[in-house]
Amino acid sequence: QVQLVESGGGSVEAGGSLTLSCVVSEDSYRNYCMGWFRQAPGKEREGVAAVDSDGATTYADSVKGRFTVSKDNAKNTLYLQMNMLKPEDTAMYYCGAPCLGELGAFGYWGQGTQVTVSS
Repeated sequence: QVQLVESGGGSVEAGGSLTLSCVVSEDSYRNYCMGWFRQAPGKEREGVAAVDSDGATTYADSVKGRFTVSKDNAKNTLYLQMNMLKPEDTAMYYCGAPCLGELGAFGYWGQGTQVTVSS
């Protein structure tokens, strides 16, 4: 079974930046759509971003212009560059693969990394 391991979370002030990383255990997943979702306490899962095998990207409206998703196939690693962070971005962030259609729906996902943004 594929394993995904996220890192890079932390606590920042509003307006700050963080870069999340996700290492995927299987080389084959470099050919799949991969992405990120987040979940805050008491809230539903929210799809954040995805990048398909051709490099095309999709973003939630709430993060467009602030977040950038990318992947390095040579390193089996997915990234999420987050700029201009807002308190409402506070959540546990998960990476997942492969995409299952709807943004934020994946076949497998990792344990998550916490992002906390203070005002």
